[in-house]
Amino acid sequence: MAGPEPRVRYLAGFRCPLGGLAAGKPRVVCHEAEIFVSTGSEFVYVYDQEGGLLTAVFQLPARVWHLELVAPRRALYVLCAREGVYCLPLERPGRSGSQDDPAGEYGGDGELPSPVIPVGPEACVLPGEGLRAFAVLDEVLLALEQSPAGWTLQAFQRPCPGQELQRDARIGEVALSPCAPPVLAGEPEEAQFLPVLRWACLPGPGACAHLVLAEALFGLLFGTDATLLESPVVLCGLPDGQLCGVVLRALVTSHSAPGDPKALVKVLHHLEEPVVFLGALRTEAQALDTAGDALPPGDAPADCLVALGHHGRTLAIRASWNEAGGLVPEVQEYCLPGPALCAASRRQSRLYYSTPTELCEVDLAGNASARMDRAWPEGGLPPLLCPTGLSICSAVALSVLHTSPGGGTKLLGLSTKGRLMACSLALDVKEAGPARVARADMGRRIKELLCGIGSVSERVSLLKKALEQRNKALASLHEAMDVSCALLSSPEGARPVSCTITAGWSRLHLQDMLTATCQLYNSSHFHLDQGWTLCVQVLSCSSALALDSVSSAITYTVPIPRLGPSGRREVTLQLGPSESGELDLPMTVSCALFYSLREVLGEALASEDALEEPCPAAGPLAVLREQGGVCLPLGRHTVDVLQCLRFPGLPAAPSLLGPGPDPVDTFLESCQRAGKLAGPASLRAKYLPPSVASVKVSAELLRTALQAGGVGGSLSCATLRWLLAENPAAEAVRAQTLSSIQGVAPDGTDVHLIVREVALTELSPAGPIEAVEIQLECSSLASLCRTHHAVTSRLQAMVMEQTARGSNPPELRVQYLRQIHANHEMLLREVQVLRDQLCTEDETGACTAAQRLLEVYGQLRNPSLVLL
Repeated sequence: MAGPEPRVRYLAGFRCPLGGLAAGKPRVVCHEAEIFVSTGSEFVYVYDQEGGLLTAVFQLPARVWHLELVAPRRALYVLCAREGVYCLPLERPGRSGSQDDPAGEYGGDGELPSPVIPVGPEACVLPGEGLRAFAVLDEVLLALEQSPAGWTLQAFQRPCPGQELQRDARIGEVALSPCAPPVLAGEPEEAQFLPVLRWACLPGPGACAHLVLAEALFGLLFGTDATLLESPVVLCGLPDGQLCGVVLRALVTSHSAPGDPKALVKVLHHLEEPVVFLGALRTEAQALDTAGDALPPGDAPADCLVALGHHGRTLAIRASWNEAGGLVPEVQEYCLPGPALCAASRRQSRLYYSTPTELCEVDLAGNASARMDRAWPEGGLPPLLCPTGLSICSAVALSVLHTSPGGGTKLLGLSTKGRLMACSLALDVKEAGPARVARADMGRRIKELLCGIGSVSERVSLLKKALEQRNKALASLHEAMDVSCALLSSPEGARPVSCTITAGWSRLHLQDMLTATCQLYNSSHFHLDQGWTLCVQVLSCSSALALDSVSSAITYTVPIPRLGPSGRREVTLQLGPSESGELDLPMTVSCALFYSLREVLGEALASEDALEEPCPAAGPLAVLREQGGVCLPLGRHTVDVLQCLRFPGLPAAPSLLGPGPDPVDTFLESCQRAGKLAGPASLRAKYLPPSVASVKVSAELLRTALQAGGVGGSLSCATLRWLLAENPAAEAVRAQTLSSIQGVAPDGTDVHLIVREVALTELSPAGPIEAVEIQLECSSLASLCRTHHAVTSRLQAMVMEQTARGSNPPELRVQYLRQIHANHEMLLREVQVLRDQLCTEDETGACTAAQRLLEVYGQLRNPSLVLL
């Protein structure tokens, strides 16, 4: 039957940084009713258990790395980072100290913080920037220093408080590890792991505060000389995992009679990971009385030395008798669940250590039923250590107060949240013997166990599958988030995933088709895998003017099975003409990446029934699934008449050349062309003059824009090349020096582009303005309007770009502009009158009105204004 649950009582709270306290620096030391706490900051707190008050707060010059209490002298020794060792007297401070609040560090239950006592340089007894650990024994102060050459252990005569140690006054020195990693320039000020120093002594007066080892184990580890001299030994656990021991008497005499440093240092083991704890435990179930009255009741000498590493590797060394009757070291290595943040013990069989999740207990003695195991030799170390969770939150510092006669243990701990807690662990001493089960019930019990194993196995497989699917979905979501952040935070021209759109003509089923090619390029280090889709939306001119433009637009979705870094994916779409032979220009082609949350999270959410506690309907994954997906726009391209013009009179570009024409196709095209000659379009082109429209642009504006675009040649030729830059036949236009060109629109009508340089004399009082006139001629009024729209769109974008750069237009004649405006208003009024006449006049009058209306439209399409 399980024992009672551990009881935890929180004594005080101390402010800690965001994320909690880090392991390795906080310390908790207790003496009688006083508790000395260091959270790793520059403050040391003195807490009175009896009164439940904070009695003193010491403020050190730097962050505190280690504390050690010398109880007979009531002195507290403190190691400050990069400063040295300070000695603090523990007399009760008066109320005359500084009243500064240590940044609200103390968070007691309504009690006011104690006055802060600043510690000055006069309290420093051993300065040193490279000091990493120290230990005090009687009149000796040991310091462990790190230098570029390695670790050095130095022994000093312990000074009185207020008296500074001199470097030349050391009484011993030895190099521990010349192969230690050097301290590099720019290394962080505080190392993650600090060395561990502990005194190991033989049973005797004054040894209760140190590791008291049995005489057999002590002599086996450190030699006969250390045993005969009854010399204490300092144990050093280094951050690289090395565990070594140095005899104090040999270290002191080495200063006056130097010898081989290797003879002074005995390497016991190498854990290959940072040492976080050194302790001594008992592996015998009963207490030993060999110590007499030298030790407190129940504190018999330990027969096992234990070292614990940060990742859980544990070393246990004890003395055992071999078959020949001699003492030999019994060394056993264990692997405990880690990482270990801190540990504590008090010469008993139990070791307490803390992990990031909880506080655990390890028993090296075991109970009667465990010792009946044949794998556990009699009087030896256990073959396996099984930690027991105590259901207490993780701690970054531990201290064992005492062990009661009934088996209970009192612990002091400092939680990761900076709370000082007292833990009372009541142990269950009752051991249940083997249960006697009737043979008649044995078969039923085995059957039930097998059924339970089968159901658990099936349950585990379902859980494993569900967890794999969720982990896969979460990994996909994480990568999708990275892609989204990269796209949204990148400028337009340097996106990690881009899509280029080009338009051109192709031959399909005896018909010329206008196609758009979308090329997706992944220049990032991400993978576009499951859930990603390329969406291409085509919006025509009539769809954009309609009220339901979104619903009338055509959207194509292309799944992306897998597109790795530097991968390309090309998609070709047909833009027209339609079945009626019409091509509605301009068209807007938009590309976007769509990440489907339904597709990625569907399997993960479908496996909810495999989990014991399924996600609620309003969970995060369900909310994401309801949103459908994430859309990331890549680019937009407008396809207009200038990109779709074809020039039969120009030689085709080499890239556009294909196989020779089929004779059958040529014959059918000629028959089709002959049938169309008698149509209304051909008659209109033969008997009616072409419609004309013109746009005038400042020559200075064009020169600035075209030079920025890298287009050379004369201004007229450069302008024509710039207008047709996105046309597939642009290479053929660049190959010739042309200022005018005649092409064929998508509806089959001829479009004539004429670019010439003109001078406007009446617009500016400063003189003539050099301009370029772009004239459009076409027999089809619809094609003329579409071409005029394409030209003005390009000019509008160019003017906006130059305006953003800060161009200055010339001075203009306001009266001339007003006259042009008045003439246009008069023409507009005439247009209204002529349109009314078309509805009321007879056939002859309507023809005259229509002819005049065309003339007025021509005048309106040729204004005397210029883009500056």
